[in-house]
Amino acid sequence: MKLPILSDLDISGKRLLIRQDLNVPMNDGRVTSDARIRAALPTLQYALAHGAQVMVMSHLGRPKEGVALQDQTEVSLAPVAKVLEQLLGQSVPLVP
Repeated sequence: MKLPILSDLDISGKRLLIRQDLNVPMNDGRVTSDARIRAALPTLQYALAHGAQVMVMSHLGRPKEGVALQDQTEVSLAPVAKVLEQLLGQSVPLVP
């Protein structure tokens, strides 16, 4: 069974939920290596260039059980969204 790849699909005008591994190394709330973010760029750029509305889903670290996510800034993807914004050259809103 051949699995379809993104370029096999008509994505124009569609909403895509793309799961990316953006679990990047961090230090003091700053991304220390953007290699995984850069590796995700071709897929995201392809989808955007072909008229798709793109939502990216990922995680950062391992949240503590029983603690509200908004109280765990060490697992926030906000720094990743900022780097992605710079690399894509467009706004990347973060939805908790």
